[in-house]
Amino acid sequence: MSVNIGEIVEGTVTDILNYGVFVKLCDGKNGLVHISEVSKDYVSDIHDVLKTGDKVKAKVLSIDEKGKIALSIKKAVVNNKVNHQNEKVGPTTLDDMLSKFLKDSDERQLDLKRNIESKRGASRKRA
Repeated sequence: MSVNIGEIVEGTVTDILNYGVFVKLCDGKNGLVHISEVSKDYVSDIHDVLKTGDKVKAKVLSIDEKGKIALSIKKAVVNNKVNHQNEKVGPTTLDDMLSKFLKDSDERQLDLKRNIESKRGASRKRA
């Protein structure tokens, strides 16, 4: 089975380094997932996210002339699917992002209103 750019492939984490992880693909080839391609969230220590032996799905980003395969786990996860550790991934569609923004905005407005009302109530009690 050959690996093509843009494909979603499955593999097993074989080695973890500070800058990324090596993944052994089903055809026996190895690919590298750079630390910036592990998660949509900032990853300061890759050991907190992945462990040797973890099964992952990754998108093939590139294959250079030497046969080195660049992979991305975060680009393989789309439309609110779950990642390899069954953690919910953030909203990915425009509708999802707008819905989340409106909900967060409403919550902030309510908190602000409560805060202002509590300060007004405190000043009235002193008088």
